[in-house]
Amino acid sequence: MASLVLPDSNFFIRSLKAGLDPFAQLSPHAEKTEFVTCGVVIAEVTRGLRAPSLRQKFEENFALMTCVSTTALIWKRTAQLAWSLDRQGLVLPLPDLIIAATALEAGATVLTFDAHFKKIPGLRATDRLI
Repeated sequence: MASLVLPDSNFFIRSLKAGLDPFAQLSPHAEKTEFVTCGVVIAEVTRGLRAPSLRQKFEENFALMTCVSTTALIWKRTAQLAWSLDRQGLVLPLPDLIIAATALEAGATVLTFDAHFKKIPGLRATDRLI
């Protein structure tokens, strides 16, 4: 069974800034890894794409990935994460909390360059493709 990985928005954005195609970077790992996404990642990434053709390419590639729906259970988990982390003095952006809750519910590892994901209890996070 393939492991599940949810690439965070910053994976896509950093790849683009480096002149790389993030989907081409994921492709060689697709045999052993199932890459999933969520609405927050899609919205964060595509909103910053200036060229309509690039936006269309990204939308087409995201459509090939399993999109984990943001269910009531994920919203509840997001609220619980926000509440408990806030009380520890760790206030994270709401989109990141939604991504974390989505990954936790799906049993996915988050591929991210944001170190704060590693502070979320029970969440597996990595900064490189394995």
